[in-house]
Amino acid sequence: MRERLADWTAWRRDIHKHPELGFGEKRTADVVARKLEAFGLETHTGIGKTGVVGVLKRGKSDRSVGLRADIDALPIQEMNEFEHRSVHDSQFHGCGHDGHTTMLLAAAETLASGGKFDGTVHFIFQPNEENGLGALAMMEDGLFDRFPMDAVYGMHNMPGIPAGHFAVRKGSMMTFEDNFVIRIAGVGGHASMPNRTHDPVIVAAEMITALQTIVARSLNPMLTGVVSVTEIHTDGARNVIPSNVTIKGDTRGLTNEAQQLIETRMREIVTHVGKAHNVEATLDYTHEFVVLENTDQETDIAVQAAIDTVGKDRVVPDCEPAACSEDFAQMLREKPGCYLLIGNGTEGHHGRPLHNPGYDFNDDVLATGAAYWVRLTESVLCPA
Repeated sequence: MRERLADWTAWRRDIHKHPELGFGEKRTADVVARKLEAFGLETHTGIGKTGVVGVLKRGKSDRSVGLRADIDALPIQEMNEFEHRSVHDSQFHGCGHDGHTTMLLAAAETLASGGKFDGTVHFIFQPNEENGLGALAMMEDGLFDRFPMDAVYGMHNMPGIPAGHFAVRKGSMMTFEDNFVIRIAGVGGHASMPNRTHDPVIVAAEMITALQTIVARSLNPMLTGVVSVTEIHTDGARNVIPSNVTIKGDTRGLTNEAQQLIETRMREIVTHVGKAHNVEATLDYTHEFVVLENTDQETDIAVQAAIDTVGKDRVVPDCEPAACSEDFAQMLREKPGCYLLIGNGTEGHHGRPLHNPGYDFNDDVLATGAAYWVRLTESVLCPA
């Protein structure tokens, strides 16, 4: 497969250079569809708005498998200066979806030209992962009804893991993510006369401190939970006590128990701290991503395929859960499957965190990722 690496690298860099945000991935979807058609695959577009599915059948078996990659970019200004940097302001493949797309395309090309399997492979190119909307959009558009599959698999690159190594675990692999918006309506006034106001800034400060006690003092220490306040906005000025404060943030964890407790305690804190200070306080709490749960049998299959690809010493079969979230978890609520990580490297652009403006996907792992997909497919759909 290494002999194709130069072409695959060119594909990846072209996608990187032309990033598109969620549900706007028209060029990317067209590139994917044209390549799938050139490989001889039955190709379906417009699934979940801008999603693409390629279908490859071989033999007589009715077994089937789904392989999924995400195709959207981030609303971030890229800071890299190399030739394939983004041509669009504030649009950037800072999460490596350009690499995910290319690895799956490379696998489709390889399997179409001589894959040894008996059954059907569905290559799923999903839009709008970053906003957590693309998986559900494809499913609501009949993904699993139109393309029946026994299991579905996904893969994501991870900086900090040596290039081409794999990491995975059974059960909870990634956290849920919930978002919250707290709005505090007080009585503003002149900064020299705070006694004539109901200062929402003081209330916000107390709430923010109290929110940190949810994990520290209310959540079972054996459970995982994160409450992060990430934005604070007021309508005040240098000498004006504001009338309104808005607090935004997100929460994460690995269990339904943690999710329910965090939301319940947050509602109690917002309500009672607001009443204590005679201001109106409201909470909008939304569930954005669900916990990503790998099923046991499919994880065993994925681990063995990874070992077959790179060797046992380069595969961690029981890694720690990741605190990030992934909407592939929605697909795993409907189908058994497994989502694993492939190392992007530890140095330079490749070692920078996901969503960092100086990140870049490591082209050296394209062939490794494609080889894993091929091995996984040939294992799941092994000829009788």
